Amino acid sequence: MLRRRLSAVMALAAMAAAVICVGSAVAQDKVNLSWKLEKDKPFFQEMRTTANQSMKVMGQDVTQKQTQTFIFSFTPVSVDDNGNWTIKQKIEGVIITIDINNNAVSYDSTNPNAANNALSEFFKQLVGAEFTITMDKNLKVTKVEGRDEFIRKLGTANAQMEPLLKKILNDDALKQMADPTFGMIPNKEVTKGEKWTKTSDLNLGPIGGYTSTQTIVYEGTDEKNPNLHKLKVETKLEYKTPGDADSGALPFKIKSASLKSDGAAGTILFDASKGQIVESDLKLQLSGSLDIEIGGTTTKVDLKQEQSTYVKGHDTNPAVKK
Repeated sequence: MLRRRLSAVMALAAMAAAVICVGSAVAQDKVNLSWKLEKDKPFFQEMRTTANQSMKVMGQDVTQKQTQTFIFSFTPVSVDDNGNWTIKQKIEGVIITIDINNNAVSYDSTNPNAANNALSEFFKQLVGAEFTITMDKNLKVTKVEGRDEFIRKLGTANAQMEPLLKKILNDDALKQMADPTFGMIPNKEVTKGEKWTKTSDLNLGPIGGYTSTQTIVYEGTDEKNPNLHKLKVETKLEYKTPGDADSGALPFKIKSASLKSDGAAGTILFDASKGQIVESDLKLQLSGSLDIEIGGTTTKVDLKQEQSTYVKGHDTNPAVKK
């Protein structure tokens, strides 16, 4: 009888130990993925987008390769009693190369000896542009100020572009410019394998608009660096043609479009201790056709585009050459 009781006690003890081990493992898998903002302490992001585009228009092949790097600074200014943050965003540097049918132009604001070209004056106006971002307690962008001054600066370089810029750089577009920095991170505790979605609409006036649905999964710590946490991102993109109210700003009008996104996936590495994105790498393929009206004549355009966006976080300004 004593042996049976002892065996039962040992079995219960083993079961309790197993429960404790499982509970401990679950606790270890849970991590707080939240941005950590500190008043008056700036952080920097270097965002490089590469796009290779091929079009067939009236039997003619048109290729375009574009690489653009924007260096942003974000400086938390204040936080109110409700947890709403005010942040200053500034464009610290711009590096752009555009190649259309093997005719390339480039601009590099970090190189004082960069050659001048037709687009240099326009790109120069981007550098130094500032915006004031307001975010709620969940770090969702609710307001962006600085639009009018930004458009005015760009208009001094090319007055003909100003009406188009006013339509494209609307309030929602400016919010979307800031949101990828903060909106991907859940800002709460998550467990390994947990999934969440994020949907956003972007209206670009006469160019049309996009509805983007991103599915994000927390995959645990990174294999190469266990101090970083890895997020997998898959994106579905739906294109919407512009409405009649948006026409007139371009010499053509997009009448209809059938565009499909494919291979829209990537990863984000987040430093939970610092509360910042270390790097992200997102890729997208877009293909299909558009019917474009020019001077009353409708022309079909076949389009293929491959795009990758790489973001790297910095503690100091990478636009300043050492």
